Amino acid sequence: MHIESPDRIHPGVLAIQRELDKIDRLQLPMASCREVERILVRQVTKELDRALPWQAGHGWRTARIAQAIGRELNLPSADLHHLTLAAYLHDVGLLMLPPALLDSTAFLEPDTYVAVQNHCRIGAALLEPYTFLQGAAILVAHHHERWDGTGYPYGIRGPFIPLGARILSVADTYDAIRIPEAADDTLRDLIASRILRVAAGTQFDPTVVAALTSCLEHRKTDNDGNGV
Repeated sequence: MHIESPDRIHPGVLAIQRELDKIDRLQLPMASCREVERILVRQVTKELDRALPWQAGHGWRTARIAQAIGRELNLPSADLHHLTLAAYLHDVGLLMLPPALLDSTAFLEPDTYVAVQNHCRIGAALLEPYTFLQGAAILVAHHHERWDGTGYPYGIRGPFIPLGARILSVADTYDAIRIPEAADDTLRDLIASRILRVAAGTQFDPTVVAALTSCLEHRKTDNDGNGV
């Protein structure tokens, strides 16, 4: 499949940019701005769900998982906030790809694959102009890096990858894993966590995978809704 530049910007991108611009212009006291930003950005993800219906709800679910991991790792509140916003919007760059790449299930030729890989860089570029999203943009840019350095778009490795991006990578993949033969959520979670543990040390930061495993174990014994 030959890659051509899209002849127009996806209307979802324009709608998202309008909403983010409104949020960026809000004049709120520090005590309340983070909560309001989270609420409003979560509303913005509805535009992503409309544009990418095949993964509707993925941003919200990824944010929930990332928050649990971040708390398990005692992430500072500011870093947890940036991580949450990044998780909501981490796939926004997909809207800048040619429509054929989103609709086709055909084998990806090299130029096609490179274009898809660019979605994290493009997504970060879309978010960076908004002051309140500059921290999140860094995490979006790096959420497909790998612990062993074979990821994209920059090929950085290990602790050089921002911690929030390493958490986002695990949360994103955990939610994206689909296991049709799993009879219930408990079995699905067990298989998904085992898949991540196998990839710990190569694709994923082992410490982050261990934190997710700990979160899942907490959920088994805690019914107060604070788990993953």
